[in-house]
Amino acid sequence: MNKKGKLIIISAPSGSGKSTIIGEVIKDASLRLEFSVSATTRPPRKGETDGKEYYFLTEQQFRDAIAADRLAEYQEVYPGRFYGTPKSEIERIIGHGNNVVLDLDVLGGINVKKLYPRDAISIFIMAPSVEVLRERLMSRGTDSIDDINKRVEKAAYETSFAPQFDKCVVNDDLATAVTQAKAIISDFIK
Repeated sequence: MNKKGKLIIISAPSGSGKSTIIGEVIKDASLRLEFSVSATTRPPRKGETDGKEYYFLTEQQFRDAIAADRLAEYQEVYPGRFYGTPKSEIERIIGHGNNVVLDLDVLGGINVKKLYPRDAISIFIMAPSVEVLRERLMSRGTDSIDDINKRVEKAAYETSFAPQFDKCVVNDDLATAVTQAKAIISDFIK
């Protein structure tokens, strides 16, 4: 029988490089990492498949999942628009002996760590400074100055939760941050 897998929680403020780091770390086959498929109430976009990109639920189905305690974490991003992590998805992955990667917002990361205190490690990814974060968000060219200011303000708030995470990786240099994240995960799953 396979050894039961573990949970790798990775959280970060927007623009910290979390998705890029996860994309690189997950390529390391020796870490046996698998993404958890989240649930959402948003409608599928063109080319998205239920159960692959997301589990697409109605608002009532999502509320029923909350009431039945079937989610490890969830957030109502705005009225009626929910995102969350089904516990069944975590159990499926770790039951196969793989390690589940959870790409979560900061509060979601803290909450999942509380649910799985011994089987999870929480990693906080942060930009080297607020100024660097602002530069990264501006270089994306996808947000207005107003939106960037809001994201930077939110990032400052989210960074205040970094001490509640098991480990912190400062993404000053991508290759170094990826190496650090891999080492943290490797040490944890041994």
